[in-house]
Amino acid sequence: MTNTPQVLGPRALNRATLSRQLLLDRAPMRAGDALTHLVGLQAQNVKPPYYALAARLADFDPAELSDELESRRAVRTVTLRSTLHLHTAADARALRDFTRPAIDGELRHFRSGLAGVDLDRLTALSREFVAKEPRTPKDFREELARSWPQADPQALGVAARCLLPLVQVTPRGLWRRSGRVALVELDQWLAESSGAGGDATAAAPLRAEDVIPRYLAAFGPASVKDMQAWARLTRLRPAFERLAPRLRTFHDENGTVLHDLPDAPRPDPDTPAPPRFLPEFDNLLLSHADRTRVVPAAYKGRSWKGNQSFSVFLLDGFLAGVWQLTQDKDTAVLTIEPFGTPNRAQRADLTAEAAALLEGPLHTDSIWSGYDIRFGTVVDT
Repeated sequence: MTNTPQVLGPRALNRATLSRQLLLDRAPMRAGDALTHLVGLQAQNVKPPYYALAARLADFDPAELSDELESRRAVRTVTLRSTLHLHTAADARALRDFTRPAIDGELRHFRSGLAGVDLDRLTALSREFVAKEPRTPKDFREELARSWPQADPQALGVAARCLLPLVQVTPRGLWRRSGRVALVELDQWLAESSGAGGDATAAAPLRAEDVIPRYLAAFGPASVKDMQAWARLTRLRPAFERLAPRLRTFHDENGTVLHDLPDAPRPDPDTPAPPRFLPEFDNLLLSHADRTRVVPAAYKGRSWKGNQSFSVFLLDGFLAGVWQLTQDKDTAVLTIEPFGTPNRAQRADLTAEAAALLEGPLHTDSIWSGYDIRFGTVVDT
């Protein structure tokens, strides 16, 4: 795109990122392909991955994502930022080593509770323990406390999760059928599967040079610090420098160098952006060091309270408020709480988007027979 300006302002960055996040136009894409393109979905809770794809995919059916999990073509495991993500089986294997420094950082955070614990022995005991059957986090804490009664039980459980590539087995994570958290090793879970991702062949380790183009395809244009925030890694600059001949360079309004794929979409800053309802912890809001491309300065910190993230909505491509879905008897109630004062057209657009979700991917006859869309007010956080 020879006419693209060298300096990209917030709206240009916003529209480029929304396009790659499939949030300008819903994509006619399968759930598994979307997981690959987006390099996984944040999945600390069960529903967010479904809400995330409902905002991004045309004609999305939650049962399709559930099928990816049941067939073990997709898994829920700890990767980026040492947090739980839903990935394709191939990405879960490959990203584990790439994100190892972030996972090791979490382990170091709990080292005071692991005084006197032999981590090699803990790894061996945990692997033997989980090989027999899926185990809950409580099972791990209790079993490991037998060998190290002086250690902090929470730290022991975290250590097992950090030292072994554990996945949450189904029915945990399935739409409307979720169960308790139970864990097995990744390769064990996939080896037992007859699905497309079920062979036990080890994936080739990913280098930073392998991951950078995928990050830019989903989140670019971006700086080195942006990608480091996305993965919670450091020292990625040399990899960007090695890729420089294959990348295009821009600057933001503060002079920060931004890298991008030459042919990636960079829509006109005035491209219309429809309202979108996103789940808590959506990666759109977590994957850049500078979040002003999505979060206006006036609303910084408004989507969080303590460690809890709210479900949010976008107006004109930018964070504009929070929302929640509750149930009143047999009626689904979607409450929209704007940070500012939407005009009449924006309220109509938000109502139409909410109705499309409640009549489409989020609707289940056995859960509710009708719905109500309400506007509320946000208490200042």
